[in-house]
Amino acid sequence: MSTLGGLVWSIADQLRGVYRPHQYGGIILPFTILRRLDCLLEPTRDEVRALAKEFEDGTLDVQVKRKTGLTFYNTSQYDFAKLLLDPAGLRANLIDYISHFSGNIDVFERFGFEAEINKLDEKNRLYLIVSQFAKVDLHPDTVPNAEMGDLYEHLIYKFAEASNEEAGEHYTPRDAIRLMVDLLFAEENEALLEPGTIRTIYDPTAGTGGMLSVAEERLLERNPRARLRLYGQEINDLSYAICKSDMIGKGQDVGNIRLGDTLADDKFFDKTFDFCMSNPPYGVDWKASEAAVKEERTKAGPDGRFGPGLPPISDGQMLFLTHLAHKMRPAHEGGGRAGIVLNGSPSFTGAAESGPSEIRRWLLENDLVDAIIALPTDMFFNTGIATYIWLLDNAKQSERRGKVQLIDATSMWTKMRKGMGSKRKEIDAAARERIVKLYDAFTETEHSKILKNSDFGYWTITVERPLRLNFSACRAADLDGKALAKAFGKDTDPSPYLAVLAGMSKHTYLSQDKFIEAVREEFVTAGLKLTPAQYRHLAVALGEPDEAAEAVKDAKGNPEPNVPKRDTENVPFTYGGNTLGDAGRDATLQAYFDAEVAPYVPGAWIDPKKTKVSYEIPFTRIFYTHTPPRSLEEIDRDLEAQISKIMGLLREVEA
Repeated sequence: MSTLGGLVWSIADQLRGVYRPHQYGGIILPFTILRRLDCLLEPTRDEVRALAKEFEDGTLDVQVKRKTGLTFYNTSQYDFAKLLLDPAGLRANLIDYISHFSGNIDVFERFGFEAEINKLDEKNRLYLIVSQFAKVDLHPDTVPNAEMGDLYEHLIYKFAEASNEEAGEHYTPRDAIRLMVDLLFAEENEALLEPGTIRTIYDPTAGTGGMLSVAEERLLERNPRARLRLYGQEINDLSYAICKSDMIGKGQDVGNIRLGDTLADDKFFDKTFDFCMSNPPYGVDWKASEAAVKEERTKAGPDGRFGPGLPPISDGQMLFLTHLAHKMRPAHEGGGRAGIVLNGSPSFTGAAESGPSEIRRWLLENDLVDAIIALPTDMFFNTGIATYIWLLDNAKQSERRGKVQLIDATSMWTKMRKGMGSKRKEIDAAARERIVKLYDAFTETEHSKILKNSDFGYWTITVERPLRLNFSACRAADLDGKALAKAFGKDTDPSPYLAVLAGMSKHTYLSQDKFIEAVREEFVTAGLKLTPAQYRHLAVALGEPDEAAEAVKDAKGNPEPNVPKRDTENVPFTYGGNTLGDAGRDATLQAYFDAEVAPYVPGAWIDPKKTKVSYEIPFTRIFYTHTPPRSLEEIDRDLEAQISKIMGLLREVEA
């Protein structure tokens, strides 16, 4: 592949002076696609031309597929060989050639190819480029589909590198895809080996089609008589064009590769699939899709693909997570599986009942999370951060129901001889086999943990402490307008009341009731009236924090909370071994409060109205291994050794 890629890319040398290096890809990629299609059409070219004379456009598609098995065609009289026979008419003939492809071949317009042809002709480079590509044999017999996919990705990487773009925005490393595919197929391994097996797979962020291509390759390696129908949607025009071209070469239905924003406009809204895969952008905002996503969520309700919740606008990867969960074939139809690459944030970000937490809650309470695999760092071209493969399954095997397997594969990698961008590590065949075996075994080991869905849930309780204030009428002169309006009414002149308060003693009360009683007596004597609620507002306005005072009470005699001292505690569902359900919840929360809070915060209580449910997956904490610190004696020995070494060096210098 690297030799072929170098050969094709070397043709770009003819573009120097006319194009800048970062523009080469816009020429090389469409010409590579055109040459591939030209080679694919060669055996049936004469037959298709004959059919084109006999049938109209409306029936030609059907006739070509029936006679040749191809889902696309070209009715032009030209091919690469004939184009070179007329150098003077090359520009017009080449445009004629690409304009006579069947309607489902819309890839060249995505590159603005006709404009580039005109520019190449104007700069006297067109014949040179066409003649060079005519020498490259891209027929499937010479370059199999798998190698062609590698070639496309090699060219994209070189193009992105020259453009100072992130190559990883366009495709995913093959080693990561192979691992995900093997994990996806693991649960259906026997069924996939049956003769004539047909399955569907879908990628909502198809890119150049790498995930779909690898999935097909891996299935055919297991079972050459199997059939995997590939579906994908891609938002980037150039990536879409390459993906579609690659699917054409594989004999796939090119109508199953569609252009558009998956979040805003699901082109497969009426379909579900046996397998789903995705490597969505993470850390990328979804502002462009926001209006459509929110409108769909409102219309579809809780059962829609965004019903569980919405993540922060700054990062849309969890939207793809819920999207995939809804694209799996329903359990009553046999079920589906999905794999998605995410960074660490979907596991734990978001407070209780926030969008991310509610998404995790929905996934876990519906038993959709099958496994999460932590990958090595430096695995992807555009980032060195920690990444994870989430496996979803809506029809789990009996032993996996109600459970999630966590696999730590961060140490299972080999170093690349030559890094590519941020990618310096790869998961080779041995490491991939080890990871898949850990998954298949479904047992507890150093690198594999099995947890119940409920192990990830917890309640966030609000712990209140009583508000304790002392009271003094002498503080009335410092009250602001807002406090005065609340105590005496916004349309009431506070002057008479303030005058009475100013004449009261400077005594400080530690009891709200006694203070109100004293003030009421003075107001009644002065002919002034307040409601019970106004007396309480006035008392709080004239109060100051004092832990020695009695608790301030509300109208029902309950203690008022001290808001600045309000605190929250996270209580695991499994705390104390209590069962779930309302009764189990109440028992668990009370047991936790009695043991962990009450002994240390006298007078505190739980506000049940503020209790919230949350889920998080603390992957790192679950696999954390404590390393005891070095002893002081060991540290002292090392220091003494270093000091002795330094002193020896100093003596050598002085000598």
